[in-house]
Amino acid sequence: MDEPLIGRVALVTGGSRGVGRGIALRLASDGAAVAVNYRRDADAARRVVEDITAAGGCARAYQASVADESSVTEMLSAIDGDLGALDLLVSNAGTASRGTTIADTDRSEYQRLLDVHLLGPLALIRAALPQLRTAGRADVVAISSTITREHHRGAAAYTLAKSALEAAAFTLAREERAHGIRVNIVAPGLVATDMGERLVAATAGATIAELEPSYPFGRTCRPPDVAGIVAFLASRDGEYITGQRITVDGGTPDVGLFA
Repeated sequence: MDEPLIGRVALVTGGSRGVGRGIALRLASDGAAVAVNYRRDADAARRVVEDITAAGGCARAYQASVADESSVTEMLSAIDGDLGALDLLVSNAGTASRGTTIADTDRSEYQRLLDVHLLGPLALIRAALPQLRTAGRADVVAISSTITREHHRGAAAYTLAKSALEAAAFTLAREERAHGIRVNIVAPGLVATDMGERLVAATAGATIAELEPSYPFGRTCRPPDVAGIVAFLASRDGEYITGQRITVDGGTPDVGLFA
């Protein structure tokens, strides 16, 4: 089928930019009605919706911070009224850590990263479960990072938060299987986005273009690479997959950002 996700309603958190934007565009092109969540950049979210609708797809933008439970509840209610019952949730919203060592990282930094990458997504999932459980088949996809297995210097707060998200996703996959909910993790490496460029500039004093020759296949990961895996997991071909972690990094860089 040209639109394997037709009839499905998807929410992509952090869907206005970067990886989230790529996922929203791909799910919509595959037929899903897409709720594009954003926290601050309304113009960017509007552009994503316009790109989707111009291509014949269905999308609406919704402002909410995943760390704010009341705004999340309001967003889910609005999505249900506008697009229908949610059956595909992509937890993508995130923020970078400040790159400090453990010796220089205080409690507030850990709390900030946990709120965005773990506690906020868990509150969102908990609020969405009543809809997801009644869908017959539903999917939760958590966007993580290869950093959870690499343990880079200066990234403890981010690594811990993403690692905790992965542990929660594996647990949720077991708990919700009886309700028809598939839960999987997609873990990209360095992605060519605005955030990726800022990370490279801060840690390596370089650009992604300068680093790419050292990466597998001569390039870093792109948002469509991640989006394609999410779309596969949500498709009929991914129906029997749950509790898995799929890495999208070209097979691990031989020389890269943190080598």
